[in-house]
Amino acid sequence: MGADNRGDWKLLAVVLSVVVLLLLVVAAVLLPATVPAVAALNTGMGLKEAVPWGFGVTLGLFVLFAIVAGDGLIGELQFMLGSFFSFFLILTLLIAWVF
Repeated sequence: MGADNRGDWKLLAVVLSVVVLLLLVVAAVLLPATVPAVAALNTGMGLKEAVPWGFGVTLGLFVLFAIVAGDGLIGELQFMLGSFFSFFLILTLLIAWVF
C-alpha cells in the first residue's frame, strides 16, 4: 500500500515539474513581446480626455437607473441629481487614473 502511494507522488512531482518548466519557457518567449504594449500604455489619458468618457458613462448609468426605477422617478429626482455629480467626479478621476 505504501509503495503505490509513493508512485503517485513521483508522478505528481514529474507533472508539476513539467508544468513549471513549460510556464518558464512560455514566459521567456512572450516577455519581449510585452515591451511595446507597456510602452503604449505609458502615455496615459489626461483629465481633459477623461471628462467626456466620464460624462458618457455616468449619463448611460443614470438613464439605466431611471428606466429601472419605474414609478419612483419623480420622487427620486433630487437624489439622482446629487449622485449624478458624485458619480461623474469619481468616474472621471478613475478613468483618468486607470487609462
